[in-house]
Amino acid sequence: MKRVLVTGAGGFIGHHLVSYLKRRGDWVRGADLKRPEYEPSAADDFALLDLRRWENCLKATDGIDEVYALAADMGGMGFISAHHAEILRNNSLINIHTIDAARENGAKRYLYTSSACVYPEYRQTDANVTPLKEEDAYPAQPQDAYGWEKLITEHLCTHYREDYGLETRIVRFHNIFGPLGTWDGGREKAPAALCRKVSLAKLNGQSEIEIWGDGEQTRSFCYIDDCVEGIYRLMRSDYREPLNLGQDRLVTINQLADIVAAAAGISITKKHVAGPQGVRGRNSDNTRLRAVLHWEPEISLEEGFRRTYLWIDHQVRAANHRVASRSSGPLENPSSAVRRGSAS
Repeated sequence: MKRVLVTGAGGFIGHHLVSYLKRRGDWVRGADLKRPEYEPSAADDFALLDLRRWENCLKATDGIDEVYALAADMGGMGFISAHHAEILRNNSLINIHTIDAARENGAKRYLYTSSACVYPEYRQTDANVTPLKEEDAYPAQPQDAYGWEKLITEHLCTHYREDYGLETRIVRFHNIFGPLGTWDGGREKAPAALCRKVSLAKLNGQSEIEIWGDGEQTRSFCYIDDCVEGIYRLMRSDYREPLNLGQDRLVTINQLADIVAAAAGISITKKHVAGPQGVRGRNSDNTRLRAVLHWEPEISLEEGFRRTYLWIDHQVRAANHRVASRSSGPLENPSSAVRRGSAS
């Protein structure tokens, strides 16, 4: 039985990964500042630790064979475009301390979760974007401080493998979504924000939702079950270079809103408002993913959003019910029960 550490285990992807590894029979320690918000962790040991601190990283990696490094200070475009110093400081501390502690404590393998934000903004100025290959990261011009830190840590992992013999793996996520993730409050990403907005519109008997920008910005989106499967396959592989992990189906945010509305069984109208949008277009080239892992993501966008919408709709309705139950009378505006925030 391998002894595995998942950092960021209180977050969306980390929580799903812990459950996946437990089903495969590993002994798993989760580490994070917080426990998962929506259900208990399946981890054998859950350590509440601030991984910005060196001594806590030593505790987390003690007795560990393999590390899945997912811990990060992050969120949707509304957050990462407005907290550059905080993100760069916190994530640099987390990643430098975690990989060095893993080396010192004798871990054998280390998987770092990077991001499509490492790709240059000059390659993503057109909504009809050419899918991004792994080598397209250079010449470098990553997106915001978040992307710069991810790119630097990719190099750190490579040098730790070359200089210290720690077997490192690097995965670049492309817009992962699914249930059990942040859906309100300002750190949620576009898929969750759209699901929340559509749910509130349906709950209130309305049709209009707000979308940041003209809605013609494009992305690809990958469902969480495919994400954790891909992570595991990469960790078990012999491939040492950065590897994309995402779907390669390009859609506009307007199209994405319609997919969510279809999952909800309603028609919507879109009100386009000012807001941060990120790059104009981004898509994953999965040529190398297929060649390396002999696999690619399988769950369709429609099925993934059906599952995600049902979960977020339940959260929205539960939040409104709690507020209504504390009120002396019916709510005039049920949507006020859910905090406004981020990200479409």
